Amino acid sequence: MLVLTRKPGEKIMIGDEIVITFLENNGSEGIRIGIDAPRHLAIKREEIFKAVADANLAAAQAPSGAEEILQGLPGLPG
Repeated sequence: MLVLTRKPGEKIMIGDEIVITFLENNGSEGIRIGIDAPRHLAIKREEIFKAVADANLAAAQAPSGAEEILQGLPGLPG
């Protein structure tokens, strides 16, 4: 991990296409940044990414009830 100290208005370049600009430091509320990147790159906040991944995992593991429906159909094992 690269750790840097930046002042408002200073920028960081990632490759040739991504620019991160430090806008302001709001103390305990956090630091505001701006990200300029190509549209084809997804930029996500980590906590949102994790929440969506957790919800998808929970939905995939939830019982659908299909097993009970299929067991009652004639000609199917069960």
